[in-house]
Amino acid sequence: MDRFLFPRWVNRFLMLMGALVAGGGAYAGVVFIGATDPGTLNTGYQPDQPIPFSHAIHAGQLRMDCRYCHNTVFDAAHAAVPPTATCINCHSPADEAGQTALSAVHADSPKLKPLHQSWETGKSVGWKRVHNLPDFVYFNHAAHVNSGVSCVRCHGRIDKMDVVYQAEELSMAWCLDCHRGVDPADIRPVEFVTKLDWKSDEDPIALGEKLIKEKNIHPQTNCAVCHR
Repeated sequence: MDRFLFPRWVNRFLMLMGALVAGGGAYAGVVFIGATDPGTLNTGYQPDQPIPFSHAIHAGQLRMDCRYCHNTVFDAAHAAVPPTATCINCHSPADEAGQTALSAVHADSPKLKPLHQSWETGKSVGWKRVHNLPDFVYFNHAAHVNSGVSCVRCHGRIDKMDVVYQAEELSMAWCLDCHRGVDPADIRPVEFVTKLDWKSDEDPIALGEKLIKEKNIHPQTNCAVCHR
């Protein structure tokens, strides 16, 4: 009786399958590491920044609108980190000719040295991202704020933070809790999205339900929406 012999292509097939299994394991490991990164899941994450920028002063005491610095939030997926030119509007170097009283605010402070160096060299300030989602997660700021979801819902009361920290866990489960059942209290008129201390004169639940109906807000839960 002749012995059965597998075709030679089976060897290549087994090698390919082994590579796919190994690659899948590596991918799963990367996904796990990214999904459990402290900057993504751990509330309270608070990196040291090159310049001690206080949101409590700028957004709180001075009541600067979020859009002055994060000017793309209503139009793009990402909330832009302000360029040095935006900061220089109020914090020009002390010896710069023609500066106004406004642009001279704390101009001589050593804390602003990295800002002035950035202005002189043209190199961006090395700000560190606080709310750092994994690369495999797609989040669109414009879609949320234009639906009436306030900055407070995900970022907390930024206007009370001297040093910004991650206020929510930003996990997939946390996002899905909202997408599977929007809390009417989380929806407000779009014109008040960046007014962090806003309080409705109406019943917030009734107002939210009204806005959800008017805007036809029905968040998707399909995996492909966030994982592209």
